[in-house]
This record gives sequence, C-alpha cells and structure tokens, in this order.
Amino acid sequence: MEKQHQIFGVRAIIEAIQAGKEIDKVFVQKDAQGDLMKELLKTLKKHSVNFSYVPVEKLNRLTPNNHQGAVASIAPIAFHNIENLIETVLESGKMPLFLILDQLSDARNFGAIIRTAECTGVNGIIVQKQGSAPVNGDTVKTSAGAVFNVPICKVEHIKDAIFHLQASGITTVAATEKTDQNIFDCNLNQPLAIIMGSEDRGVNPSVLKIVDEKAKLPMFGSIASLNVSVACGAFLYETLRQRS
Repeated sequence: MEKQHQIFGVRAIIEAIQAGKEIDKVFVQKDAQGDLMKELLKTLKKHSVNFSYVPVEKLNRLTPNNHQGAVASIAPIAFHNIENLIETVLESGKMPLFLILDQLSDARNFGAIIRTAECTGVNGIIVQKQGSAPVNGDTVKTSAGAVFNVPICKVEHIKDAIFHLQASGITTVAATEKTDQNIFDCNLNQPLAIIMGSEDRGVNPSVLKIVDEKAKLPMFGSIASLNVSVACGAFLYETLRQRS
C-alpha cells in the first residue's frame, strides 16, 4: 500500500468515509477496543466499506506512524455505477463484454486480469464490495496502468449484478470445471458477461445456480487447474476469436 494512498487513525478514517472518499479497504486491528473503534466498525458497515481484521504487526508494517488500530487504503480510481455503465455500453451499439470477478482476493491477479481485459476490449469489470481484492499500488503496477482505462464497478452483491445484466439482455457465462461444456463449444459472440471465481474456491455455488451458461477450459496436465488470471485470459481471447 503506497503511503500517498493511505489514511491512518480511526477518527481520520471515519471522517474520510463520511466525506465520501473512495475508500478501497480498511485494515482493522483484530483485538482493538474502545468507543471510537466501535464507531469506526459501525461506519464501515453502514457505508459497505470493505474491511478485514489483521494483527497489529501488519498495521505496523503498513505505517510507522500512530495508526491507532486502523489503516485505510484510498482507491487511486473512481468506481463506476453499474446501471449507468450498462446503459452507456448498450447505447454505444458495440457488442457488450463484461467481466465479473467473484471474490477474487489477490491484488496482483486483479491487476493482471485488468491488463488482459483492457487488451481484449472489456467494457467493464464488476466486483463485490466485500471480500474483493483492493485497487492498490500492486494492482496499478501489475495492470501496467490499464486500471485507469477499464471501468470498474463495485456492487453490494454479485448475484444482483448478474440479474441486472440478464435483464438487460446480456448472457452470463461462468468459468467452472463443474460442467461438461467446453469453452470452445460455447457461443461467446453475443452480449456477454464472463464470471471468474476466486483463486481457491472458484465461482460461488449460489452464483453458478443463476448464470445462463457454464463453461470450462480443457485440461491435459496432472495439475488440472490454471491461475485465475491465465484462465481469464483464455476465456477473453476465445471470446475475441469468435467475434473476429
């Protein structure tokens, strides 16, 4: 987390949130007590700010200053409203291509995916506010600056975003090994949203129940799994191939 993109101190973080700053994630000392800390937690939940409990050692590494039990990272970008973005893309007359990241947690994977998304013409990336990778210095660096070119939306719930896309005539396809359908047999030459899962669990089972289609990549090795950013690249370039 770069120093210019962080706020430390409980009161400062509360005031930043109330002032409407784009707070990407807050790290809270897991054993911190007191009325001010209770107020911070209440504020985080009220404004649906992504936060996690961490040991004090992590906070000490993030800042040598008096953090008072909390450090926040400020997003270097402004996030987009999903309804407005979908409407803008549909009105553009281009074939829509969205990417949904379901609980992806690694900032470097996130950055790598954003970079590939920018190269393949993705119109927007949708992530959930809680539990998703932060947009921090690592994300910006790994994306090679693409994070400033691809619209990113933060939503309360991934499932609501999927319902909204489907209602807008956009087909949702989840990348999962829990299907017999090969990606190369799937029609990607249509208004589309591709859903990629987390590094360890894949796409949430409750999300798999509501998507329009499921598709997998063929695997011939003994490991039988790919890094999520690599798998995402394969899906996006197959989409590009079909659309070409």
